[in-house]
Amino acid sequence: MDLAPTEKVVLGSIAFAIFWVLAVFPAVPFLPIGRTAGSLLGAMLMVIFRVITPDEAYDAIDLSILGLLFGTMVVSVYLEQADMFKYLGVLLSWKSKGAKDLLCRICVVSAISSALFTNDTSCVVLTEFVLKIARQNNVPPGPFLVALASSANIGSSATSIGNPQNLVIAIKSSLSFGEFLLGLLPAMLVGVFVNALILLCMYWRLLSIEKDEEHTLDEVISEEDSASHRFSPAAMSNPTASNSQELNPVLEPMITWSSSSSNGSTIHTETLRNRVSSKQSNLQGTLSGNIELTRNSSAYEEGVGGDDFPEPREEDFYYRRLEGDPVPMQPLEENERSAKPWKRQLWKTRVYLVTIGMLIALLVGLNMSWTTLTTALALVVLDFKDAQPCLQKVSYSLLIFFCGMFITVDGFNSTGIPSTLWNLTEPYARINHVGGIVVLTLVILVLSNVASNVPTVILLGARVAASAAMISKGQEKRAWLILAWVSTVAGNLSLMGSAANLIVCEQARRSRFYGYTLSFWSHLKFGVPSTLIVTAIGLLLIRG
Repeated sequence: MDLAPTEKVVLGSIAFAIFWVLAVFPAVPFLPIGRTAGSLLGAMLMVIFRVITPDEAYDAIDLSILGLLFGTMVVSVYLEQADMFKYLGVLLSWKSKGAKDLLCRICVVSAISSALFTNDTSCVVLTEFVLKIARQNNVPPGPFLVALASSANIGSSATSIGNPQNLVIAIKSSLSFGEFLLGLLPAMLVGVFVNALILLCMYWRLLSIEKDEEHTLDEVISEEDSASHRFSPAAMSNPTASNSQELNPVLEPMITWSSSSSNGSTIHTETLRNRVSSKQSNLQGTLSGNIELTRNSSAYEEGVGGDDFPEPREEDFYYRRLEGDPVPMQPLEENERSAKPWKRQLWKTRVYLVTIGMLIALLVGLNMSWTTLTTALALVVLDFKDAQPCLQKVSYSLLIFFCGMFITVDGFNSTGIPSTLWNLTEPYARINHVGGIVVLTLVILVLSNVASNVPTVILLGARVAASAAMISKGQEKRAWLILAWVSTVAGNLSLMGSAANLIVCEQARRSRFYGYTLSFWSHLKFGVPSTLIVTAIGLLLIRG
């Protein structure tokens, strides 16, 4: 494709540059509107500048990718509600034999969960567990956090649903779930193993510090701690305060205790954000209004709640997000509470079976987008209740970001700049010889860290595949797999290389009790050697 007229090239480059700056630096001082709004701005400018027409902009949006992404996020929400990630957290600390053993477990659990439930989801959920484990063993959380993020990125490379760029590649290349898995699983398994070895070598002395027994007894991870942790699939995490709700979507209601004296007796007042009225021995919830809950302190001290003011117990309430706020809901009736254990176990079993069915359907080659959407809808129906609380946890900002990015990248492609640059590089980047693979790998590594991995895949995908198709059909498939592997592992190069890294960094920094700051340079010190070594070894194992 030749270069477009100068005016179109200049205006299209300006629109793409604005998109790129806001995608890489979402909190840039002169326009701190974030990634999602930045992608929409880039798309709108492409149309306003007449780089592409409105009809071409609509055609650029790939609904199959959006459907696959939406379905995957909904399934992840229901798996979290079925305690899948709680069990993963417990597995991390079960019969542990020390800090080095824990580091290896984190690598394995993070990689497997990321391959099945996306890397960003796994990082959001497991970061808090990892911080607790580090505290339990009285070692700095840095090595564990780096292990979590890097293994999540490597593990997510094995499947077409592991990360957003793989979703794009799976749709564009028409590779089945099974072909994707078989092509990249060996590289992923060896990559996780090598990554763990590099972590152990780099942090051996730090992980050899004997843990303080006193801390160990106090910090054992209980099921209650695990169950209290909730997540939202937030792939577009920005390291700013405005995005704290995306990283911590379920907030505990603020409870304030106050006491006053009246006729010699003390009344303790418990005030909730949306307070709940009391009726006899059961609490009847309300979604609006402010009613105080009181109880007699003498009855409380004796362990018996009064008839009019029974002590509210934590298990008497469940919470959900409603329009961005955690709202206390109606307490469970006695018969509901007594029936809850077996009913919940039955529901969890159904969720697991439906998810296994989805994986089998993907393995046999059914349409990935419709398979995940069907699975999501099946889980909604089986839940047999209003799906709004679960659907609110879907990261719609990510879906909107993809829409804007599709339009912006399509407009930039129409300028002819990417084609011209690729034509200059293509003779040296053919994958039928070692030198070509090295050149292609370096191009993908650099672009993935400069322009982010998803735009890199959209820009290079069709061109790399077309170049490989001139060699053979098998080489075309191999080219797609190489693109998936390198663009994903490239996320480990620096802290800004992937959204998973940013999620781990922000979650750790904002943790209420285990706050820790993972610095850019401490991550880079590990990221550069790990990325280069793991990428090189993985390339040797990829076959068309």
